[in-house]
Amino acid sequence: MNAPSQPRLRKAAAPDGPKRSLPASLSRNAPLVPVDSAGGQALAAVIAILTFLAALCAGGAELVSASSAQWRSEIAREVTIQIRPNPQRSIEQDVERATALARQAPGVEKAQAFTKEESERLLEPWLGTGLDFNDLPVPRLIVIKIQEGAKPDFGNLRQSLQREVPGATLDDHALWVSRLSTMANTIIGIGVFLVVLVLVAAGLAVIFATRGAMAGNREVVEVLHFVGANDDFIAREFQRRFFRLGLRGSAIGAGAALVLTLLLGLVTRSLRASPTGDQIEALFGAFTISWSGYAVVVLIALLVALITGIVSRLTVRRFLNESG
Repeated sequence: MNAPSQPRLRKAAAPDGPKRSLPASLSRNAPLVPVDSAGGQALAAVIAILTFLAALCAGGAELVSASSAQWRSEIAREVTIQIRPNPQRSIEQDVERATALARQAPGVEKAQAFTKEESERLLEPWLGTGLDFNDLPVPRLIVIKIQEGAKPDFGNLRQSLQREVPGATLDDHALWVSRLSTMANTIIGIGVFLVVLVLVAAGLAVIFATRGAMAGNREVVEVLHFVGANDDFIAREFQRRFFRLGLRGSAIGAGAALVLTLLLGLVTRSLRASPTGDQIEALFGAFTISWSGYAVVVLIALLVALITGIVSRLTVRRFLNESG
């Protein structure tokens, strides 16, 4: 007997045996796997929470990646020259000569020397205000802005500084860029690892829920076998129902994560003119994710729904094989 497309039976009997009544759960128009039960609602809530956490991890990783790329781009376009005071030389002349050499270097857009007062103000966050820096050998800084897209070689500039401006050092921030890249990649790797853990947790929750549903519908499964339904039909029914349940829960979780991200972006933009907003913007930029970030969140929601359906099907087939 071919497997029916949907169980809509009231009763069935063996050809030469006594009549066998169907369980009450297998009535006309009743689904094989009721997803609106308390257990189904609880599983949908668990899936929504796990999807919400996975989406936040993915969105945070994308936010860190974008902010890190912006930081590295800004740092890579700036080079600094530090000139330490030398009692035997005029520091003002050294600053002027170093600035002139920097402006002559290929790929340099502009070179701006900090005044003595500006250099001293850079120390105030660490030393405090109201200090007399006259007796301190405060170095002078020259900030070099590199042209857009240019990758100049500062080897000749370093040699010229060593020859004409003793005590001057050039820092291209390569070490800071490397450390920033390592930190960003580490955070992104942790975010991906957390997303994988959340997906594994969702799969385990589906396994337990599916086995519970199979145990609660054992009589229904027996009757379906009795009237000719095969294991593939039963597994497809569970897969279809759990996929819909997982899609509903993952959509709620992903939607909540996107709404939270939008609200945080609005709050950040409203605080942009305040010191707190400046600090947040310095760390995370505008606190908005790109279209690729939204696409990743939607992909995670679909992936959770697919995992829910596939895991439920595999669990049903294993359960039937064990009980058969």
